[in-house]
Amino acid sequence: MTRKIRLGAFLPGGGQHVAAWRHPDSPADGATSFAFHVQLAQEAERGLFDAYFLADGLAVSFGGGMEGGNAKVAGFEPVTLFSALAPLTRNIGFIATASTTYEEPYSVARKFASLDLISDGRAGWNVVTTATEAAAHNFNLDQQHPHAVRYARAAEHVEVVRKLWDSFEDDAFIRDKETGRFFHEGKLHATNHRGAHFKVKGPLNVSRSPQGHPVIVQAGQSEDGRGLAAATAEVIFTAHQRLDTAQEFYRDIKARARGLGRDPAHILVMPGVSPFVGRTLEEAQEKYDRLTSLILPEDGISLLNGLTGGTLDLRGYDLDGPLPPAPPTEGMKSRQALIRAIADENGFTIRQLYQWVASARGHFTIVGTPETIVDTLQEWFENEAADGFNILPPWLPTGLTDFVDLVIPELQRRGLFRTEYEGRTLRENLGLPFPANRHALARGAAHAAE
Repeated sequence: MTRKIRLGAFLPGGGQHVAAWRHPDSPADGATSFAFHVQLAQEAERGLFDAYFLADGLAVSFGGGMEGGNAKVAGFEPVTLFSALAPLTRNIGFIATASTTYEEPYSVARKFASLDLISDGRAGWNVVTTATEAAAHNFNLDQQHPHAVRYARAAEHVEVVRKLWDSFEDDAFIRDKETGRFFHEGKLHATNHRGAHFKVKGPLNVSRSPQGHPVIVQAGQSEDGRGLAAATAEVIFTAHQRLDTAQEFYRDIKARARGLGRDPAHILVMPGVSPFVGRTLEEAQEKYDRLTSLILPEDGISLLNGLTGGTLDLRGYDLDGPLPPAPPTEGMKSRQALIRAIADENGFTIRQLYQWVASARGHFTIVGTPETIVDTLQEWFENEAADGFNILPPWLPTGLTDFVDLVIPELQRRGLFRTEYEGRTLRENLGLPFPANRHALARGAAHAAE
């Protein structure tokens, strides 16, 4: 089978760009409008996207901070939202974010297994460690846990969740009304996990779905993040500005996975791309300039304060001067380094920097025609930089519709993207294998050894 580009759609109702909600095309209440989210999900499905992806924060972030500006000061919890959207769609997957730092494995396993059943096998879990002091203050802490501690907990957390998802074997339920036998007791398994961070007896009280269990997604780029992703993730969202850094990340992740005994083809690397699409370059540039003009300086400053780890307060600095050094953070170390690199490599002032990252938070912003945008995506896809892309439309719904109507047909014309969904589950559409139940595998191995 010819390798195809995979596409995720990052669609926060309030828009991705820090000023998106001010655009005339965007509903000002999009973040808390269920009807608008229905429209977005159905539009992304019209474009044959693999999945609708949502990040999540566990604290209010005012201004333009990391959680995305004033339009995101309030919004929906993603799993709840996706459970409502699933019956209104047929093929598109739903990748929701949940924190390994502030949620227990049993609760995470239960709600994602439920979403997976509700959606007939279209759920994915974006594993995050949550890197803000504001979130820590909402969960009984005076300050967030150190970076290394969060990732050690995350690795064990994912291990426990995966064990819980294997509590029932695929054929455990008999449901025979004549005999009265509902399930096969020998195919329900306790978890019995005891580790450094968690003690979980199990089993989980939700059965497996048509795709076995939700797809595991991760987005870390630090050394700890890469290690966790290579060991556990099936899809990796990543942020790069250049082909060479994307290639380094891609090759490193695939090599690490191979070293851990995993098939590198079963880990999809999907860099984020924020496209401003125009039928001409001039039209695309006008769209970029118009949205950029709507940024309030205080939102731009707040955005950079968040992206640089919350250790640098830019208030009072000359906006037309250089970005000052930022003290190290226990937050998103890789994103802090990326923002610094963007500023240094482009010689950006503070104002120019927040204008450039306002749409994509460090992901790759492309301003161009469908042909030039696809040229870039194809170059990355064919040169060991990407298996697909997480598309971040700058404002909604128009930015998404532009991509569906203009870019998708060009991808299809070049044979790079599907013309119809391959299957019903998220795994089938992503080309990922069905995860065999560990207990069924062990029984099969035991029988083979006899």
